[in-house]
Amino acid sequence: MIQENTLNKTLRIISRWFVGLVFIFSSFTKGVDPLGTAFKVEEYMTAWSLGSLSFEWALPLAPFLSMALITAEFLVGVLLISGSFRKLSAWLLLLMMAFFTFTTLYDAISNKVSDCGCFGDAIKLTNWQTYWKNVVLDVPTIFIFLTRRWPRRKRLEQDTMISIAAIAAMLIFGIWNINNEPILDFRPWKVGNTMIDNLEEGLEESNVVTYKNKASGEFKTMDSKELMKCYADDPEWGDKWEWVGTESISPYEVHADGFFIQDADGQDFTFDLIAATDGPVLISTIHHVGKVNERGVKAIADMKQFAEERGIHFAILSNAEQSELLQFLYGNNLMDVEYYFGDEKAIETMLRSNPGFILMQNAVVKGKWHYRNADKIKDYPFEIDN
Repeated sequence: MIQENTLNKTLRIISRWFVGLVFIFSSFTKGVDPLGTAFKVEEYMTAWSLGSLSFEWALPLAPFLSMALITAEFLVGVLLISGSFRKLSAWLLLLMMAFFTFTTLYDAISNKVSDCGCFGDAIKLTNWQTYWKNVVLDVPTIFIFLTRRWPRRKRLEQDTMISIAAIAAMLIFGIWNINNEPILDFRPWKVGNTMIDNLEEGLEESNVVTYKNKASGEFKTMDSKELMKCYADDPEWGDKWEWVGTESISPYEVHADGFFIQDADGQDFTFDLIAATDGPVLISTIHHVGKVNERGVKAIADMKQFAEERGIHFAILSNAEQSELLQFLYGNNLMDVEYYFGDEKAIETMLRSNPGFILMQNAVVKGKWHYRNADKIKDYPFEIDN
């Protein structure tokens, strides 16, 4: 055990505050979006296994585990800064950092999950950056653990009240953000963000062609200039490669990874809906069609009717299979609604609510609403050209 002196006392205080503030910040960035953390937990459960033992059976527990992790992290941070339950907080900190350090090292080596989500969507770190961040935190953690007996004092009632307050505060904060869209949005689809640049420049689509090598089976995709160069360099090129298909490439890129909007035939409608210039587009997102409750269905029906009455373009965007989505629409008397398809993770990033509502115009995010707050859409100051 390290002996008590002025230097060690100062180092202990600095260590407690440093690690405590990091834990509070980390828990806040996750607590503002507990569902995002739950999705990350699900990602780990799907990617990781111990031999033949997988963790997919625990997927329904992801929201609970998310809130438990966030609350525990916040509690430890508060205990460290307040100096409450010093022995308990030192043990909890040591165990948590040992777990974090091991899992992030394994993740950095295996790269099965690209981002640990330790700071939510507020700060993105690579797996190795996350691991070395934990190594840095391990140093003050060990010092805090070795000096956990200083000073010896009894204040059970005060420490208990601080602990209860910390747990209650994070639970209330997290549950509110689950039942509403996150109070702070660190994702690409933040209200006010422009999702596609340079709309006014009138850029045109370009075409790319894909060819397959008849001998090796290699695929090559290129534009028209590259194709002409292939023929110029090798007069027999056309005999060695066969045409596979042609694809139109939009010059406009949505600032969200993996995002696209397609109809049932695979035709791209991303630009048509996201960058609509002839009026607002209200999109209802559904990332788990089987989990939409009655209140969610009613919100979709109400917003569809409201949009029709106000002349607002309304559409549903889902990751479901077409047959599954059609069954949902017909079963809830939404047969005539316009619907499109997209990537599950991209839709979850767009809106956490299931269903949720996002208002787009000129590629700008005008508003976002949880289905519980769908009635607030009616109070939005729409600008519609009739």
